[in-house]
Amino acid sequence: MIVTGPRFAVHDALGPRVVAIEASPFTIGRREGHHLQLAGAEVSRDHAEVITVGATVTIRDRESRYGTFVNGERITERRLAHGDRVQCGRIGTLLEFLIEAGPGDVSPNRFRPRTTAAADAAGRELRDAGHPVSSADAAPAVGDLRQVATLLDSLREMGSERVVDEVLTLVLDSAIAATGAERGFLMLADDAGVLELKLARIAGQLTVPVAGFETSRKVPEEVFATGETMVVADLLESGLAAVHTGTIALGIRQVLCAPLRLVRYVDRHEGTMARRNIGVLYLDSRERGRLLSPAARQALEALATEAATAIENARLYRGALEKARLDQELQTASRIQQALLPDARRTGPFFEAVGASIPSRAIGGDFFDYQARPHDRFGFGLGDVTGKGPPAALLTAMVQGALAAHAESDAAPHDLVALVNRVLLSRRIESRFVTLFLGMLSPDGRLSYCNAGQNPPVLLSSRGGALVVERLEVGGTLIGAFPGAAYDEAELQLSPGDTIVLFSDGVTDAQSADDDDFGDDRLIQVLTAAAGSPPEEMLRVLFEAVQQFSRGAVQYDDITAVVLRYLGPPSAA
Repeated sequence: MIVTGPRFAVHDALGPRVVAIEASPFTIGRREGHHLQLAGAEVSRDHAEVITVGATVTIRDRESRYGTFVNGERITERRLAHGDRVQCGRIGTLLEFLIEAGPGDVSPNRFRPRTTAAADAAGRELRDAGHPVSSADAAPAVGDLRQVATLLDSLREMGSERVVDEVLTLVLDSAIAATGAERGFLMLADDAGVLELKLARIAGQLTVPVAGFETSRKVPEEVFATGETMVVADLLESGLAAVHTGTIALGIRQVLCAPLRLVRYVDRHEGTMARRNIGVLYLDSRERGRLLSPAARQALEALATEAATAIENARLYRGALEKARLDQELQTASRIQQALLPDARRTGPFFEAVGASIPSRAIGGDFFDYQARPHDRFGFGLGDVTGKGPPAALLTAMVQGALAAHAESDAAPHDLVALVNRVLLSRRIESRFVTLFLGMLSPDGRLSYCNAGQNPPVLLSSRGGALVVERLEVGGTLIGAFPGAAYDEAELQLSPGDTIVLFSDGVTDAQSADDDDFGDDRLIQVLTAAAGSPPEEMLRVLFEAVQQFSRGAVQYDDITAVVLRYLGPPSAA
């Protein structure tokens, strides 16, 4: 057939073909949608374009990563002449530009690459084995590798987009098809460096149950340890028959096993790389000579190198998915935990209260609580669960639930603390404890409280024109530690304007960039300086002081505080 008009003769993994240049611009690249879609390690997604104006045909590089070459010279823009050879990257698929009429234009012999690194490597291997090498010997090996080119580039693209199981299946099926093996398996190393059988397949893209896959571990473990490909021409004659009885019983004679070697650049400027074996790719066959060709071995080694990168990328992607899913769940948990806290500000006829909690992680182990108690009393509290993250948050929710369940009871603070202690001990939650301060304020100013291991709140009172600072310490030990723990209760009479500040140890234990603690003394200084301010202002000043002090340091603990002011009996308002 006589073909006319501008066109490219293409010989790649899809086979020889002619592609007419019928559009202007005529685009070339790796992604779908281009007029000429090519696979190749050095082909960019949008690589080049061809512009036709009358009889003039010009090719332009589209800022590709590895460049566009015409007759071996890298170009930005070049007018094409009949017979010019265009290459996307130095080792990319060759395109021959044709404009004169010709019968068919494509000949497998005519369009062979002149020389490639793959052909040189194949030739060296044959020479090392004592075989004479001619260009006719090297060409089939290069052709076989070109058939794998599309697969390798698919692995590069897909490695970051699919999960591990899909990658393993694709790798193994492709290895069996590329080498003509009858069956194969993939083994990956665990964190301790022990090989684990992950997938076994046979020709025809069928999965074999891992438990029923008969083979010895000697060959794969040796390949994994040495990092060198192993070829066994005949198991019966190799000295391995004793450890391959099950395999030999199936008629298997030949084995080809390659390491999955992960190569990473340590310093791209110096060209230094780090290599690590992550597993092995094992193939075997019953037919003698089937896996012995240099082309089969070279194809497997090339595939194994790309597969290692694809598998590692898939692992990282799966880890990223799991992290994203966990982050989403933590965000949901954080919203739920914030919803379990009361509104930050609560006011009544005889009090004003404002609180806030800043977790060190998405969810934390601190909480504060307000409750309307019988006889118009106002219940309030602040708790801190040991530990951080989800376990602490779950225990926090349990304590909040126990307190909420008894909000309408007439139980005193020390009775509620003892109740929570029994609840936690009955659940047998090991190494999880709670510090808790509970208080109850009556309209007439009577305050009853119990402090179970919590940082003693600060009571700021004005007496005789002077500011008096007291600490509310009466109570007992932390909750959840001792079955027979007894908790005491104290009662105080507040005056209008008296202010109580509750805080978790995340406030006083906050550290500066110099590893100093915020501490009790600095806390008292901040609170006494802001004592005449409204509760919201006092809370803001306290949090800003802590944040300013710890600027440049990591927040290791949740920061929670409540400021409560007694306004006086309702009748006096």
